[in-house]
Amino acid sequence: MASHDITIPDELKPADGRFGSGPSKVPDTAMAALSASGHDIMGTSHRKPAVKGQVKRLQEGLAEFFSLPDGYEVVLGVGGTTAFWDVVSYGLVREQAQAAAFGEFGNKFVKAVSAPHLRAPSVREGEPGNAAYLEAEAGVDVYGTTHNETSTGVAVPVQRVPDGDALTIHDATSAVAGLPVDMNETDCYYFAPQKGLASDGGLWIAVMSPAALERTAEIKASSRYIPAFLDLQTAVDNSRKNQTYNTPAVATLILAAEQIDRLNATGGLEQAVKRCATSAETIYSWAEASRVAQPYVTDPDLRSSVVTTVDFDGVDAADIAQVLRNNGIVDTEPYRKLGRNQLRIATYPAVDPADVSRLTGAVDYVVERLAA
Repeated sequence: MASHDITIPDELKPADGRFGSGPSKVPDTAMAALSASGHDIMGTSHRKPAVKGQVKRLQEGLAEFFSLPDGYEVVLGVGGTTAFWDVVSYGLVREQAQAAAFGEFGNKFVKAVSAPHLRAPSVREGEPGNAAYLEAEAGVDVYGTTHNETSTGVAVPVQRVPDGDALTIHDATSAVAGLPVDMNETDCYYFAPQKGLASDGGLWIAVMSPAALERTAEIKASSRYIPAFLDLQTAVDNSRKNQTYNTPAVATLILAAEQIDRLNATGGLEQAVKRCATSAETIYSWAEASRVAQPYVTDPDLRSSVVTTVDFDGVDAADIAQVLRNNGIVDTEPYRKLGRNQLRIATYPAVDPADVSRLTGAVDYVVERLAA
């Protein structure tokens, strides 16, 4: 049957068909809250109480959500995670970083800390679908890895590298709010809000330890040239005033704060992690039982609970994704550079586990008709 002729029955369709790994589903309740608050906040100065109140709301919500240890601070800046990688190269790395790279985003971090004012990074590499791990090394003063590799659906635990005053930092852009984390095990847990926080892009958020804050001040006091947009100390100073140095994406702030408030009111990090694990297990169990599908990540201990990847044999996954899209079920395509015959399905906290279950039935329905 031609893909454009396939209509999925309504009873098999998820109530909400958004399964993108980023930008991700934004709940209708958050959009309603944005609409209700927009008249008083949108289009007003980010140096005045209305917008600063949203920054403070998000900072305090994250502090509660992560049960932050004493001295940790929530720092915000403009530009997203891509900008923050450059912030790290200017504001946290003294001389050399070590990076664990096992996917597209780990490799992008490697490029950022290959800046000309630093020594070439030491890189621990893992094949896509597998992991790589940090380990203590002479001369390294920052150890960086991804908590969850968005391109492949591989997740690793958050663990500090015990190495004197060296910092351990974690890219949590797709992990935040869906994977467990003990903040004592990291010096900088950074992310953008358009994935697990069910918001929009345009900001970076970093949960920083006292050691990371001290390193930032140390480098700022040195003779290093730091572009104003990438000045981490400036971001710290402004965040302590509940504001950002540059004009922020205000709608993003409101949506992220809505999500964190909702998660705090429904069990916090522990419950959010359980919700994501339930959804992910639905995907993996279905794939393992399927005659045409299997989890891409073969090691169950490395399988992400927030970004699931499923390979297909004997059927074109691109055709499946197109039929789903034609029926209002969107953004299940794989990461564009991975080149796999697969679907990538986000199971962030905002995604209803019941919708994940319906999705598997919808995929089975499509596969049967594509094969007919």
